[in-house]
Amino acid sequence: MNPKLVFWVPAALRMSFVLFGAGLAWFFWGAAVGLTIGLLCMAALVVVQLHYLYQLSAWLDNPDSAKLPDGWGAWTDIFSRLYRLKRGDDRNRTELTEWLARFRQAMSLLPDGVVIMDDVLFLEWCNPAAERHLGLNLERDKGMRVTNLIRNPAFIDYVILGRYEQPLTLALRERKLIAHIIPFETRRQILVTHDATESERIEMMRRDFIANASHELRTPLTVINGFLEIASAQPNLDPDTRAAHLKLMTEQGHRMQNLVEDMLSLTRLESEDFPLRVEPIEMNVLLNQILQEAKALSAGRHDISLKSDGPDIHGSPEELRSAFSNLVSNAVRYTPEGGSIELSWTQTKSGPQFAVRDTGIGIRPEHISRLTERFYRVDKSRSRETQGTGLGLAIVKHVLLRHHATLAIDSKPGQGTVFTVKFPDGALP
Repeated sequence: MNPKLVFWVPAALRMSFVLFGAGLAWFFWGAAVGLTIGLLCMAALVVVQLHYLYQLSAWLDNPDSAKLPDGWGAWTDIFSRLYRLKRGDDRNRTELTEWLARFRQAMSLLPDGVVIMDDVLFLEWCNPAAERHLGLNLERDKGMRVTNLIRNPAFIDYVILGRYEQPLTLALRERKLIAHIIPFETRRQILVTHDATESERIEMMRRDFIANASHELRTPLTVINGFLEIASAQPNLDPDTRAAHLKLMTEQGHRMQNLVEDMLSLTRLESEDFPLRVEPIEMNVLLNQILQEAKALSAGRHDISLKSDGPDIHGSPEELRSAFSNLVSNAVRYTPEGGSIELSWTQTKSGPQFAVRDTGIGIRPEHISRLTERFYRVDKSRSRETQGTGLGLAIVKHVLLRHHATLAIDSKPGQGTVFTVKFPDGALP
């Protein structure tokens, strides 16, 4: 039915009954009685309407906590329509609350920081990543001006100038952040922060790797090319000089070959195209082979021993042999003549472990955390003497990662070093 008819028809009927009743009273008891009855009925109708208006006003003041009143006549339809509107509004608010909760949960899982601000940069909301990046605390800082919370001159200039077309790179809280302000709606802005610290570190490692690899290859190539030029310019060199030159070129060639092989080994260890091939390993056989290689490298200059009472494990024999050999060869290279080197393979409560203990020159504490970086050298001049490639411990690190093992280093300068490889219990057959 037409809403206008719903309202006016009952009102017209009520007025008709009042007038009809007043007219009958006038007819039977006179004009005074008829007018009195008509006025009383009109007053009653007005009181009823005012009562429902008061109930409606009270409900509109607090629609969430007050119950929607019942009505009479046209008020029945009015309250019924209000009830339907309120129910629809409640449903929309519930859906909006759910969507807002989902949005905040999704924003909370983002690795990038998200800060929502009003048009004058007062903080409205931020996710946990933004709290970590910028040192914010939503519970404490909500409603405060962001430029008062982030006291960085570059950031404040970026905000004041308002040139948001390009992101801002800034150093904050020992991180490299890329910040970008995005205006949206008419009275809000979003500040997005991306932590580029790790990508910058990886990029720096890549540049260092290329520079170090080029440097390591340049030295032997310079030696070889120099002797080749001498041989070309002086074809009648005496046999002893020629033999010395050939010996040095052979050594530098082997050095380049070892470097390239180590670089290829690292590439294979990091590649997903070369999955770990697991098979049973007879540890006593493997360790005795490494012991013989160490004795050959030492050439009798050290006392090298092996203690092996640990279990056999599963893994890649080639990769573990490479890792263990690198640890042992380092011990041989950095232990003075007459020193001792002890290899051990034992079973502990947490799992089997391989240890290399030497009485060498030791390592200062500030170097230990960086030993597994590519081409990192504690003493560059001594490394050249020992003919190391600078990639041995990096190879050890990646081999152990593939076997879910860890490397512990304990060293005291002048007293020696202990490298310990710890395998989990799952390494057992």
